[in-house]
Amino acid sequence: MLSKQQQLSLVPWAFVGIWSTGFIGAKYAVPYMEPFSVLLVRMLLTLMVFAGLLWWRKPKWCSSQQAFHQMIVGFLVHACYLGGVFAAIDWALPAGITSLIMGIQPLLTALIGWIWLSERLVKTQWFGLLLGLFGVLLVVSQNGQGDVDSAGIDAWGAALIALAAISIGTIYQKRFGAGVDLMVGAFYQYLATAVVMAILAWQFDSGVIEWSWTLIGALAWMVIALSVIAILLLLVMIREGEASKVASYFYLVPVLTAVEAYFLFDEVLNMFAIIGILVAVCGVYLTVKRRE
Repeated sequence: MLSKQQQLSLVPWAFVGIWSTGFIGAKYAVPYMEPFSVLLVRMLLTLMVFAGLLWWRKPKWCSSQQAFHQMIVGFLVHACYLGGVFAAIDWALPAGITSLIMGIQPLLTALIGWIWLSERLVKTQWFGLLLGLFGVLLVVSQNGQGDVDSAGIDAWGAALIALAAISIGTIYQKRFGAGVDLMVGAFYQYLATAVVMAILAWQFDSGVIEWSWTLIGALAWMVIALSVIAILLLLVMIREGEASKVASYFYLVPVLTAVEAYFLFDEVLNMFAIIGILVAVCGVYLTVKRRE
């Protein structure tokens, strides 16, 4: 039987493997439902799942102040990040460019953690962050960038908001999320997100839904795998580790997504992309390895 430390060491890899399927799930769902509507339905279904889990586990609920902090985290990490990414792509910013912008997140998180939480990284770890970013650039550059000129300032703004939100949200959870039961915290996070998505769907979406088994399957995967399992794993990672190290694992998300897209959608995965994957993995290793 694995020790607690061994179990925790597997958490980041499980998280990355599941989280990398997020764009794949969205690609299957968006043709049948508009972006903010997809996210709204996903949040409502997730709330139902967490309500059932909380009723079964009966954990200690957090204070009103802690609940407020968790709702702020939900607004940043879920509403602003997911909403920003979906909106940027829907408003004609190519997925490759969006991925490049999101690839800055580990570096930005490390900088914010250094300023806000006084988290210190040695030179090797800073080099690892830069190396990971370079690997992501290599992978994403092989999948084409599309017509950048077709994207307006609103699309670029949405992507930048998503980048800032998940970086700040990761640090915020590390700073104010201590002592909160993970499921209780996630419930409040999704409650805040559902409210935001309801407003955005009402404002921007037409409400037209084309129900299909593909859409149902994509929603089921996004709810159970991404919104429940992956987010709980992420919260465990944030609780147990430095925010900058946790963020570095996000470098592996686009490279795994590229591999998945290669098998599912015949997207490019040439020698340069493979080299980029290896470089990104080396960057993550340098960032998270124990300091000498």
